Amino acid sequence: MSIQNIKNKVLEQVEKAVKKSFGQKPKDLRLDYPPEVKLGDFTIECFLLAEQFHQNPAQIAKTLADHIACGDIIKEVKAVGAYLNFKISNQALFSEACAQIISQDQIFGSSSIGQNQRVMIEYLSPNTNKPLHLGHLRNGALGMALANLYQTAGYTVIKANLVNDRGVHICKSMLAWQKWAQGATPESTQTKGDHFVGRWYVRYSKEAETNPELENDVQKMLKKWETGDKEIIKLWKMMNNWVYPGFTQTYKAFGLEFDVFYYESDTYKLGKAIVAQGIKKKIFYKDDKGAAVFDLPEEEFGRDKDGNIKKALILRADGTSVYMTQDIGTALLKTEEHQLDRSIYVVGCEQEHHFKCLFKILQALGYSWAGGLHHLSYGMVYLPEGKMKSREGKVVDADDLIDEMTKLAAEEIRKRDPENKLSGDQIQKRAAKIGVGAIKFYLLRVGPHQDIHFDPKASVSFDGVTGPYCQYAYARTAGILRNAHEAGIDADGVDFGLLGNNEELALIQKLMQFPDKALAAAEQFNPSQAAGHIYETAQAFNQFYHQHSVLAAESKELIKARLALVKSAAIVLKKGLNLLGIEALEEM
Repeated sequence: MSIQNIKNKVLEQVEKAVKKSFGQKPKDLRLDYPPEVKLGDFTIECFLLAEQFHQNPAQIAKTLADHIACGDIIKEVKAVGAYLNFKISNQALFSEACAQIISQDQIFGSSSIGQNQRVMIEYLSPNTNKPLHLGHLRNGALGMALANLYQTAGYTVIKANLVNDRGVHICKSMLAWQKWAQGATPESTQTKGDHFVGRWYVRYSKEAETNPELENDVQKMLKKWETGDKEIIKLWKMMNNWVYPGFTQTYKAFGLEFDVFYYESDTYKLGKAIVAQGIKKKIFYKDDKGAAVFDLPEEEFGRDKDGNIKKALILRADGTSVYMTQDIGTALLKTEEHQLDRSIYVVGCEQEHHFKCLFKILQALGYSWAGGLHHLSYGMVYLPEGKMKSREGKVVDADDLIDEMTKLAAEEIRKRDPENKLSGDQIQKRAAKIGVGAIKFYLLRVGPHQDIHFDPKASVSFDGVTGPYCQYAYARTAGILRNAHEAGIDADGVDFGLLGNNEELALIQKLMQFPDKALAAAEQFNPSQAAGHIYETAQAFNQFYHQHSVLAAESKELIKARLALVKSAAIVLKKGLNLLGIEALEEM
């Protein structure tokens, strides 16, 4: 038997009771979990049945409760208002749930929903004129978590990074370096490459405030780049190659991984041929200025303030590409190169209109795969002023934030190590993992659409809704299991009927819910659902841990039963943290 088999047993009994009471099968039965374990282990709300049989839902619940017989699995059935609550035998509930979790280990929670489907998740999209910042960290945390969730749902996932390595903003860094660097390099200044290039972007902005002619100079440089001027291309390659090692270092520090990179310098001309075909097919047309445009459907986009149909610019009048041109071509390129069934763009909320237009245009062009495109839009992220200083301008650099969070984590570790048992190296390694975990959890714990006011000290706390709190819960499970192993305690011949107090029931309920929560987080493009559930699981474990002894329980049999529950909790906590891109630490 398994968790699903127990659920099926309950559903079978309800289906029989419905047929006996109303003479036909139920159209839809949904098994859920009661809000409190004292109400039972599973529940079915009767509102859908009320619609089907045109009766009061509370009366339906009472009727069905009278027609369901209890047995070895179902020990009790109660009608509570419009809900039908079930109490399962503790022996069956704990033995089947723990056995499934322990036997499946880190594949527990996986599914085959996405089997034979390929999905690309495109995230981060950095500019090569500056280092990564706090907004990139939210983007990266979302992208990696979503990739992990889709992989555990059975999809083949391709993690993609479209690097913005061309354009006016890139030329600004190049021009400033030409004018004022006097040949300086990252090596000569002992500066991380992306920070070095970013300083020249900041320098350009400051100089342009008093010298408007710089704008003409940078436009001339861009034109030279686009016409393939050898000296400009050489400079562009040199400065980009300074940036990439810096990016790679930050990727590694934050745990960002990519399977494929696209570069705007390679893709910005894509789409022109598609636009030409669209004009021939009268999907696009040229306006009075000669630019290619697309009429946006009024029912979705409305009209402008003058009452005219809104339009999307597809190609400039002089034949040069805009972002829409590039994105049309890149979408086709990605789909054909990787045989994609779905494609998810992790991009900030300021681009919602752009992607809404892009998807509508691709549908108008007749691409069947356009229905599988999704924009995961996310809100802004702010840092309280005065908490942290940025190296570059006014934004919060990712490297600064990671370094500061590591320091804050180290302070927390030292507070918990008054006897100085840990070496400096041990503290540093743990602090780096705790600090990064704290950032990720804080960025993932709320829905993507919400803005975040990131509080460094609150996020690194070992108490509260934080990553370190969840990591610490896992470390506790690991410590208990380690001590049991050293004491020679095994888990053979477990009597699960000894379990069943409120804290044990609350914990096993959270463990059983994990697969559904992980799948829902993927399907709804919302890693916060997984983050919230992992916190609730950590909380349930801690409440159990504080209320009941494991290794000093009243009997050997109870010790073994609780150890199996702790091992199950360890598996789910570790898997859940890993889905969020957070390392589960054996010791904290």
